[in-house]
Amino acid sequence: MARNRMLVYFFTLLHLVIDKVLYLCLKWYWGPSKRRCPTLQRKRLLVTYSAVELARMIRTREVSCYDVISAFIDRLNEVNPLVNAVLDGPFIDALEEARRIDERLQQGTIGEAELAAKPFLGVPFTTKDSTAVKDRLHTLGIVARRTVRANNDAECVRLMKEAGAIIIATTSIPEINRWQETRNNIIGQTNNPYDNRRTVGGSSGGEGALLAACGTPIGLGTDIGGSIRMPAFYCGVYGHKPTTGIINTRGCSLRTGREPSTMVVAGPMTRYATDLLPLMQVLVGPEKCTSLRFDEPVDVRKLRYFYITESGDIKCSAVQPSLQKAMDRVVQHFGQIASAGVRKVTLSGTDRTTNMWRYWMTQEPANFGTLLGNGKPLSPLVELAKKLTGRSEYTMASIYSLMDTLLPQEKEDVIKELTRRCDQELTELLGDDGVLFYHSTTHAAPYHYGAFVNVYNFSYWCLFNVLHVPATQVPLGLDGDGLPLGIQVVASRNRDRHCLAVAEEIERVFNGRIPPFIVD
Repeated sequence: MARNRMLVYFFTLLHLVIDKVLYLCLKWYWGPSKRRCPTLQRKRLLVTYSAVELARMIRTREVSCYDVISAFIDRLNEVNPLVNAVLDGPFIDALEEARRIDERLQQGTIGEAELAAKPFLGVPFTTKDSTAVKDRLHTLGIVARRTVRANNDAECVRLMKEAGAIIIATTSIPEINRWQETRNNIIGQTNNPYDNRRTVGGSSGGEGALLAACGTPIGLGTDIGGSIRMPAFYCGVYGHKPTTGIINTRGCSLRTGREPSTMVVAGPMTRYATDLLPLMQVLVGPEKCTSLRFDEPVDVRKLRYFYITESGDIKCSAVQPSLQKAMDRVVQHFGQIASAGVRKVTLSGTDRTTNMWRYWMTQEPANFGTLLGNGKPLSPLVELAKKLTGRSEYTMASIYSLMDTLLPQEKEDVIKELTRRCDQELTELLGDDGVLFYHSTTHAAPYHYGAFVNVYNFSYWCLFNVLHVPATQVPLGLDGDGLPLGIQVVASRNRDRHCLAVAEEIERVFNGRIPPFIVD
């Protein structure tokens, strides 16, 4: 035991040194000046409204659908030179669709039944490039597909359009969604709207950046290891990773939606917690809404609450004090309103989260190397040699991921048992009415390229992909560098409504989303 403690102390100290040196080096490399989002003129505040509020205003004709779509397209064009988030768009034909909606509303030809079936009538939305939008670019972030267009809408896109929403753009991703930053060789690097020297995360990084900058009110993401929650955290917005399987993933990253076993989910990203549940109701469909009890109110005072302060994984950096203080504020609030208080706990296996995720990634139906090669398997060593000689068409992040296949693989029996034990403990702990507060990661948005060194800090997100449970990323203000803080709200399987209700309570009490721009 003493030897193990010494080892932990050694790695903790080593991480502190590495983190400090990395921070100073990257700060020097990117320079002292940072650029934030352009100022938003007060007369254009329409783009700051929630999706639900915009839908209400369009239905009641307080504002025209055309003006809403036009305002978001203008804002998108204004912020994109800084964040570089748009891969395809804006789609100008969205304005014609908006004009038709206005005409029908004026003529009174949209009845109550149609309005009820289209809760987001006329509201703009965006989605990441890897989620198919008919006739739009569907590149997966790789050069070989830079001109490929989708033949059909992904199921989640179809449902959004069916609910009346209007697609205005698709956003950038890392190649095949496989990295912690959003960078590809089609449009380059996506930048954080709070500080362009910082990462937006991945893989739904374009969505996170555009949402924070008010270039869209709704984003659709996918999540296999934090790909919704990581950009949501780094960009100070909300993101929900649903229970695995409740949203059909057909058309997401070339998936059929019939995969028997996967960690991938599709889910919403928003600027307001109150938008998440209405969007989830659209994305899961009416039958699952009933089985998931989405229409039933949740009394957050009657839920049981738990929290974990660190994963214990010695491969990760220590959690920053600012993030711990943010968690403490949440724990204190729920300790005051919940009859059972909030209890600090631990879970078996959190110290080996990355090992579990790494193993379960090998069980995914799609092979990364083959997807990256656009159907042709790639050799890690050949691609590394090409990269070192300037002949590769892939980013270093993809080469990095390819090289992982050459490393010793995880022991299947050990990982399966570890996953089973962790899953069982969490299930028994939360039951039908429990909620867990868990850190998002260890640091606020790092400088670009920092993930090449601190590669394991994403494990705070990927744990819940391994366990297939719902998790909502919630913003909690800014740190001393003006970067977003946040926390994850986790529940047991099919208790997504508990995550969403608690997220709304945190939004109501803390109002933790602080925009990256000044209103003038």
